[in-house]
Amino acid sequence: MNGKTATNEPTTRREMLESGRQAYCRQEWSRAYSDLLAADEKEPLDPADLECLAKSAYILGNDAEGAEILARAHKRFLEQEETLSAVRCAFWLGFTLLLRGESAQAGGWLSRAARLLEGHEDCVEKGYLLLPDGYRHVHGGDAATGYELFRKVTEAGTRFNDRDLTTFGLNGQGRALILLGEIERGVACLDEAMVAVTSGEVSPLTAGGVYCSVIEACSDIFDLRRAQEWTTALDRWCSTQSDQLLYRGHCMLRRAEILQLHGTWTEAMDEAMLATERLSDSPQQRAAGAAFYRMAELHRVRGEFEKAEAAYKQANQLGANVQPGLAQLRLMEGQIDAASAAIRGPVREAKEIRYRANVLAACVEIMLAAKDIEAARRVSAELVRMAEDIKAPLLNAIADRAHGAVLLAAGDVDDALTVLRQAFNVFREVDAPYDEALVRVLLAEACQKQQDCDTAELAMDVACGTFERLGAVWDLARAEGLIRDLKPASEDPLTKREAEVLKLVATGKTNRDIANELFISEKTVARHLSNIFVKLDLTSRAAATAYAYQNDLF
Repeated sequence: MNGKTATNEPTTRREMLESGRQAYCRQEWSRAYSDLLAADEKEPLDPADLECLAKSAYILGNDAEGAEILARAHKRFLEQEETLSAVRCAFWLGFTLLLRGESAQAGGWLSRAARLLEGHEDCVEKGYLLLPDGYRHVHGGDAATGYELFRKVTEAGTRFNDRDLTTFGLNGQGRALILLGEIERGVACLDEAMVAVTSGEVSPLTAGGVYCSVIEACSDIFDLRRAQEWTTALDRWCSTQSDQLLYRGHCMLRRAEILQLHGTWTEAMDEAMLATERLSDSPQQRAAGAAFYRMAELHRVRGEFEKAEAAYKQANQLGANVQPGLAQLRLMEGQIDAASAAIRGPVREAKEIRYRANVLAACVEIMLAAKDIEAARRVSAELVRMAEDIKAPLLNAIADRAHGAVLLAAGDVDDALTVLRQAFNVFREVDAPYDEALVRVLLAEACQKQQDCDTAELAMDVACGTFERLGAVWDLARAEGLIRDLKPASEDPLTKREAEVLKLVATGKTNRDIANELFISEKTVARHLSNIFVKLDLTSRAAATAYAYQNDLF
């Protein structure tokens, strides 16, 4: 059996080394890691093989082991006077440490790499060393300087035909341009970077990092179509990496956000829970916190307040920002003062586009609940300006909903209707049923103020059906309360839709028959019947039928 066991497992160092190298080429990371590590334990690997072992460890999420092994590779390259290879190891050590927030160690490795390059002619490694400075400037608020650095990175990558470096540079340019307000140019750079990634032109570490960065950028500017497209692509790419762990959690998290928007909340919760499991096993604790925040948001809109509170606490413990969700939870609990206090800090401090937009939208809702219309108007105006600058349909709809709510509260009903209908059309176009239903409630309130009770009732009825289907119990209860306020107490106690249901009950139709005839769900029919029985003090369908005939409802 040539030294191998019956299961063809490698037993000699030579077999382990060859098996590990082949597994690395096939992108079978666990096998590459285990076989190369086993070979290394028998006899230290050459620096090139140590690099492969380190990269396998990183991709599997074993950052600490990867850093230790890469440091050994760096030392071995120096011993062999392969300076540029040693510089490349030092760069990756510094860069990965920087991304993990370990700035002191990162600075040490990056300084060593720069020192080793002193006296060397222009080389691709000098382009790599521009990357950390570019990210520091962008994340530090100096996007213009960051853009210039990333432009030089891209030029170096092109000059030396290094696709990884070129792709990093394009991604950095895109992120910087978006922060500078040049959304169209920024997105073009991100799309070009993704061409290299999806074409398999870059290494797995680069591919995964750029994937996550681009998806995050698309989400930041509310570009739902691109975020969904690249999330699907990331999922496909992860599936080709037989046991790739590092990026699947990010993929699940982004997909959970998209599923929540589209109203498939059960699936969204499943993805968010899987993301917490996957990311909690990695060193990226803040990412795990973001997954818990997504779970908290899903619990909140479902009206599961205790579960939401627990998930927010877990997110906070892992370093994630729990606003504006926690402030919105307090509002839904009826704690308006607490909600107002909680949202003030984020409004002052929020900088990043997507986060600030979400904070401003929540602030408008909270200020209106607190009866501070002027504060809501100021915040809404900023949100509208932001949407005008970014020109993303989803953000425009969010801004229009907030603006319409302010106009409605101020008594400008005609203008409110115009703006709210704009928001409604976009939410329907992007298939965001929960947001669409929230706008329907506002439209119903506006119609009611114009004495158009029939239109108001129809809009509220559809909104209630959507809330019921989604499981948004708090919004359903609130909407049902508003329905009872649509008509003065002196009028017929039943709404128009309830009267329609009662008439059909009196003809002997079943709930399913009624649902089919009125184009509503059977659950909605049952809800209407429950309301009818309560309002009319009835206990059975027979009694309801008798009431209908006695009061000439035909």
